[in-house]
Amino acid sequence: MIDLSALTIAKAAAALRAKEFSSRELVEAHLSLAHEKNPSLNAYLELFEESALAEADEADKRITAGEEGSLLGIPIGVKDNILIKDKISSGGSKILATHRAVYDATVISRLREQGAVFLGRTNLDEFGMGSSTENSAYGPTKNPHDLTRVPGGSSGGSTAALAAHIALGALGTDTGGSCRQPAALCGVVGMKPTYGAVSRYGVMPLGASLNQVGEMAKTVADVETLFHAVRSHDKMDNISCDYEARRFKATPTQAKRVGVPRKFLEKGLPSDVVANFEASLARLRERGYEVVDIELPFIDYALAVYYVLLPAEISTDLARYDGMRYGVYLPGANLLKDYMRSRGEGFGKESRRRIMLGTYVLSHGYYDAYYNKARAIRQAIVSDFKRVFSGPEAVGAIATPTTAAPAFKIGEKVDDPLAMYLEDIFTVTANIVGCPAISVPSGTVDREGVRLPLGFQLMAPHFGEELMFAIAKDAEGNTV
Repeated sequence: MIDLSALTIAKAAAALRAKEFSSRELVEAHLSLAHEKNPSLNAYLELFEESALAEADEADKRITAGEEGSLLGIPIGVKDNILIKDKISSGGSKILATHRAVYDATVISRLREQGAVFLGRTNLDEFGMGSSTENSAYGPTKNPHDLTRVPGGSSGGSTAALAAHIALGALGTDTGGSCRQPAALCGVVGMKPTYGAVSRYGVMPLGASLNQVGEMAKTVADVETLFHAVRSHDKMDNISCDYEARRFKATPTQAKRVGVPRKFLEKGLPSDVVANFEASLARLRERGYEVVDIELPFIDYALAVYYVLLPAEISTDLARYDGMRYGVYLPGANLLKDYMRSRGEGFGKESRRRIMLGTYVLSHGYYDAYYNKARAIRQAIVSDFKRVFSGPEAVGAIATPTTAAPAFKIGEKVDDPLAMYLEDIFTVTANIVGCPAISVPSGTVDREGVRLPLGFQLMAPHFGEELMFAIAKDAEGNTV
């Protein structure tokens, strides 16, 4: 019997090459455990049992023929806002309950070429709007460490699957922390790449200036493998970049210097979260890093900027879901009533809230007061980051806790949107700036007699993923 709790992508790939087990056996083990655990977790909205086994058999043929690959035969979970040809792609929404993808997203095509096996589609907050995976039209996902608590969001299905050992790797999307925050709360690793490093073709749009496809796994090395597998310069995505031409090169001194925005961390953190963060910094010092305090004057405004810009982009992005061209159509008395009923009943509460907020900040008389002001402050935040990442005193990464607390109870914040939005306070800045960021497990804290995971976040210069991975491996604590 395969011990899935001890497996990583790297270990499984080595075992497949050594013929210790086949890809079919590995996938069957994951499917068997998923059938056992998923009814209580709701991490997967659908398991692709038939196609996953067929993909595993094809991977076994390639391995038998002598082919080697870091993802060949490896089972992966995919967030249900990333298109997989011929599979339902609901975005966690009723309005797309019957939507079936007619093509693969670029990231899926790249993984398919490399022989990865797609286990199923994972749950998410509707269209990626949320920090708890409670906003899914198909029910909340639960945290494997405590079934009364959230896994984080919006990629909570993916991270719950990893923590429950019913996937070896997973794809998600990260618009304001949606891979990193749930990774922290589930005790796994999650990253957001540099804006433009990974194609978004075939990914349901949400916050076009902020969103990226993120990678999640049990170790930093596995996340690095996934990132290199999906990274590409894709003509189908107009913000896709030639990564190699822009790859960041740090000086030896910069590569060993980590900055901490102390003033930003002064208020509101529980003492055990602070102690956990300081322990992660101490681990880096022990491994030869210089940890310095840095000033980021405009970072305090990041969350407010984010929650002006994102709803504005959402109101535009979600306009396409009208019930006419695809998805759920609910007829009304006339065309206007068709739209109102299809969108009113098709979208969930949080989607409707953000559409209204976004339409408001883009409306005549408020565009300059809110949207343009937020864009100006965004540029000031970008300038702050450029300053600390350059010059003789440059740091190689900026460190913060990933979250201000461990996982909260299901239902605790669902009726308090401001409290829910504060869950993103440490993660949104990387999306505003467009730089890469990663959350690594940093140990646990006690809540009501249960040990709950926390994460340690690192943000690096644009196209500085290799530097970020190197520091993250040195910071890596206990994983699930």
